[in-house]
Amino acid sequence: MEAVGKDKLIEDLKVVAQDVEDLLKATATQTSEKVTAARARAEESLRAVKMSLEDAGDAVAARTRAAQQATERYVRDNPWQAVGIAAGVGFLIGYLIGRR
Repeated sequence: MEAVGKDKLIEDLKVVAQDVEDLLKATATQTSEKVTAARARAEESLRAVKMSLEDAGDAVAARTRAAQQATERYVRDNPWQAVGIAAGVGFLIGYLIGRR
């Protein structure tokens, strides 16, 4: 559940970042003090969000690599157990498909 929540949050942040970029482009010709100040704050927030998204992506990639390495280590250390697990999963999938 937590991974789904993080993925949804990351996707939502990407949408917000794109909306902010579009807003900044649309107000590029506006030069009033309030608009200029708002644009500066929005640009800074956008930079922060993009950095956070990059960090989140790096963290996900690192966890994925760690899981892959752990799986490879387990399969190398326990090849017959891995074959048994794969056969059991294959049998279960075949059984479920055959029931339809």
